[in-house]
Amino acid sequence: MPTPPDPTSDAAPDLAPLRFGTAGVRAPLGDGPARMNEGTVALVATAVARHLREQEPPGSTVVVGGDARHGSARFVEVAAAVVAAAGFVVVVPPGPVPTPVVAAAVRSRGAAAGLMVTASHNPAGDNGIKVYGRGGAQIVPPTDAHIEAHLVAAAREGVTVPVASEWNDDETAPRGGTAVNPGRGEVRVDPALVDDYVAAVVARIPAPARPPRVALTPVHGVGGEVCRRVLAGIGVRDVVMVAEQAEPDPDFPTVDSPNPERAQTTERLLALAAEIEADVAIALDPDADRCAVGVAGPDGRWRMLDGDETGAVLADHLLRAPLPGAGVGEDFPVVASTIVSSRLPSLIVPARGGRHVETLTGFKWLVRAGRPLRYAYEEAIGHCVLPEVVADKDGISAAALWSAMVGAGGPTVGERIDALGREFGVHVRRNETLPLAVGADPAVALARAATLLGGAGGGARPAVHSLDGTAGLRVDVDGARAVIRPSGTEPLLKTYVEAWTPPAPSPADRAGVEQRLAGLAGQVADAIAGRAR
Repeated sequence: MPTPPDPTSDAAPDLAPLRFGTAGVRAPLGDGPARMNEGTVALVATAVARHLREQEPPGSTVVVGGDARHGSARFVEVAAAVVAAAGFVVVVPPGPVPTPVVAAAVRSRGAAAGLMVTASHNPAGDNGIKVYGRGGAQIVPPTDAHIEAHLVAAAREGVTVPVASEWNDDETAPRGGTAVNPGRGEVRVDPALVDDYVAAVVARIPAPARPPRVALTPVHGVGGEVCRRVLAGIGVRDVVMVAEQAEPDPDFPTVDSPNPERAQTTERLLALAAEIEADVAIALDPDADRCAVGVAGPDGRWRMLDGDETGAVLADHLLRAPLPGAGVGEDFPVVASTIVSSRLPSLIVPARGGRHVETLTGFKWLVRAGRPLRYAYEEAIGHCVLPEVVADKDGISAAALWSAMVGAGGPTVGERIDALGREFGVHVRRNETLPLAVGADPAVALARAATLLGGAGGGARPAVHSLDGTAGLRVDVDGARAVIRPSGTEPLLKTYVEAWTPPAPSPADRAGVEQRLAGLAGQVADAIAGRAR
């Protein structure tokens, strides 16, 4: 391919090559160095391979897999060939797989790294590559900077895209794979990757005494059958999938967005749950590393829980009823959440004998929060419930654990949420994305918002602080708080506003908390828009 322009030059953004982020790259499909195509995949794989050659012995294992998005199969082939040509043994599955399968395989196979071709819950026209280090966790500094430097160098030099090979068609390879030699290394197709992942999850989640009926959607992604296998392994066999969304389809034809946080995305799931009188409703995102759950209210109407509600229930459950082999008896098991998640875990975890750790956003930080890690979650429906199997978010194991919890008897999910509200106060949230003017600098908008919020009139002024270790603001008032962060890829600011009541809240407390939430959310929105109060 032609040598791309120098990424350090003043070239237009759409002419500069993709830059390597802290976990990889993600971009629209298309021609040119700023899009996902065979050439950019070869560049990323070259950068990763060069980094590994500096850090790992020759012949080390690298796991490469991909989902069912447009281009993923060919991108896996290109990445595997490039890494193998650098002298590594590349292990690939025989077809599309969920992201947690690759993350788990990096750990179980003792691999030096893993590459997962996916754009997660992005629109249908996107794709990307996520990179894992040893142990199966997403990479962190300085590894990302090292790979970025190699990517810049490779872009200047130009790389050769491998020609198509036939190894992807060999689905009859025996365990261990059939070696195909595209260079000094080799590529091995390993059909046991999914089986081993399923077995590892099933071995650690107890079978429920009363298996629930489950409504499930993989949202046209690759997680449906693997999730069904895991659920069956713990005795949950009454699983009904949303028929129109059960098979992988890279166009995601039934949804406006494949993100299960969006209400339209889960409409069919909730309708199915009501129709079949399900006990559990579960939505996976297309690569199955995230999980959203739905519950029926006292009136029989179904709704999706947000990530913080799910996180609070799972944190409480896992501290009260640890999974087998989860370090039972160890002092102060760690539960981790992020700076934009609810404050509720910081109250629940110490009360249950654990240690709560708040990290920067992203699972690369959450899984490194401390030991022994019992559970980690982010408000964007990401859950790590088996850190010893998958050191990343994993929607399938979270779905299995949720189903096991519901089927174990005891309080309903609604009763669990109500009990936490009585014990620790009712917490309500409003997360919004607020656009900036075209060409606006998010740093300037943050500074202006800080000034306006700190000088707000009408009672006690909010306390405004910069976030430690990342761009953004934290705003504290009595009984409420907000976090404001820039997007990093678009001219917008993300806001996370929360308000809470005292324990055992009265009706007046419950009415007041909604007013505080609306008041602070409005104040933050005005400050971002440049309107003084």
